[in-house]
Amino acid sequence: MFDNLSQRLSGVIKNLRGQARLTEANIQDALREVRMALLEADVALPVVKDFISQVRERALGQEVLSSLTPGQAVVQVVYEELTRLMGEHNATLDLAARPPAVILLAGLQGAGKTTTAGKLAKFLREQMKKKVLLTSCDVYRPAAIEQLKTLAQQLDTDFFPSQIGQQPEQIALSAVDFARKHFHDVVIVDTAGRLAIDEVMMDEIKRLHSALDPVETLFVVDAMQGQDAVNTARAFSDALPLTGVILTKLDGDARGGAALSVRHVTGKPIKFVGVGEKSAGLEAFYPDRMASRVLGMGDVLSLIEDAQRGVDQEEAQKLAKKLKSGKSFDLEDFKQQMQQMKKMGGMAALMDKLPGQMGQMAGDAQVNDKMVNRLEGIINSMTPQERRKPELIKAARKRRIAAGAGVQVQDVNRLLSQFEQTQKMMKMFSKGGGMAKMMRGMKGMLPGMR
Repeated sequence: MFDNLSQRLSGVIKNLRGQARLTEANIQDALREVRMALLEADVALPVVKDFISQVRERALGQEVLSSLTPGQAVVQVVYEELTRLMGEHNATLDLAARPPAVILLAGLQGAGKTTTAGKLAKFLREQMKKKVLLTSCDVYRPAAIEQLKTLAQQLDTDFFPSQIGQQPEQIALSAVDFARKHFHDVVIVDTAGRLAIDEVMMDEIKRLHSALDPVETLFVVDAMQGQDAVNTARAFSDALPLTGVILTKLDGDARGGAALSVRHVTGKPIKFVGVGEKSAGLEAFYPDRMASRVLGMGDVLSLIEDAQRGVDQEEAQKLAKKLKSGKSFDLEDFKQQMQQMKKMGGMAALMDKLPGQMGQMAGDAQVNDKMVNRLEGIINSMTPQERRKPELIKAARKRRIAAGAGVQVQDVNRLLSQFEQTQKMMKMFSKGGGMAKMMRGMKGMLPGMR
C-alpha cells in the first residue's frame, strides 16, 4: 500500500543524507517534496499541515543544524513525527472487565467488519487465550449472519445465532447473557453498516452501545477509502465513544493516506490492521514499525514475530539437523518451506516487511501467492521418489508431472531451476559464514520469484 509514498520519501531522505551541510533553504525544499508525497498519498490536508509544521520546527532547530550528521538527524525527526502522527505506542485491547467483556464493531458496509470479527476472535483465542463468542446484529443482510456463522465454524469458535426480524439490542443482550452462563471471556458483536452514513444506522449503533456498554468500541475502516475514510471516521467518532480503530485491506493498492490520517482525525489509537482475507491476517498496530515501513526501512520486528508464530520449530530443527549431517535439501523440504511461508501471511506480506531494496524485490519479481500454490501443485504431482531425488526428473517425467498439475513443461523446468538455486543457498547456509553470500544471491532463489 505504501509503495509510492515510500519511494517518494526514500528519495527525499537519500538527497538529505547526501548534503554536505543543511541550510534552511534545502530543508524547505525537502519539506515541500514530503508535503507533495503525503498529499499524493491521500493524507488529509489538516494532517499534512500539522505534520510539516512539526517537522519544520524541529528540523530548523539546534538539535538538527548543530548535529554532526544533520541529514541523518532530519531523517530521525521525520521518523519520530510519523510515529507521533500514528499514535506513538501500540495500544492493546482493554479487557479488564467482569466477564464477558463486550467488543462492539462499527463501520460502513464493505469495510470488512464481519471478516474482522472472525480475525479478532482468532487473535483473542490464540494470542490472549480467551474464550470468545461471536454474534451478528446485522438483521438486514442474511448473508452477513451466515458469513459470520461459517467463519465461526471454520475457526472452531462459538457463535450465537440471530435472524432477520429480531431487534439488534435483543440479539446482543441475549448473546451476552448466553456468554455469561457459558463462561465466555469475550463477546464480539458485529453490527449492520450502510453504503453511506445515515441517521437510521447511527441511531441503531447508539442504542446498541447504550444497551451493551462495551469495554471496546472499535471503528472498522477500509484503508483503501482515502479521504472518504477520514470523513467516515469523523462521523463515527462524533456519534460514539470510540476506543480504537481497525484498518482493513492494508495490503491493497491504494495510496495509504487513511493509515496516516485516521488517528489524527478521531484522536483514537489504531489498534489493529487487517491484511488479506485469511483468518490469521490481523496484526497489532505499532506506529513506530509502520513509520519504519513508510520510510522504506522495513519492519523486521514484525517479521520475526510472524516467524515465531508461523514457523513449525520442530520441522525447522529437523531440517537444520538434516543439512548439518550432509544430506541434501530435497523437493519435499522445498514444499515445506513454501507452506511455512504461507503460514506467515504469504510471500508478498513477508517481502513487504523487508527493508529497502529487498522489500521492493516483491514487486520486481512479481511474487504472489498464486505462483507459490502452483509450485506446490507441481511438487504434489511428483512421486515420493522424484521429490527425494529430483535428478531423476527427465523429459518424459516432466511431461507426466506437467499434465498431472495442469501446467506447461516450462513451469516444471522453472520450478526445478528455482529449487536448484534454493538448494545452493541452503548449502551455503549449512556451511556457516555463508549468510552474506546467501543474501547477495537471494533474488530468484525464493519460491515463486522469477
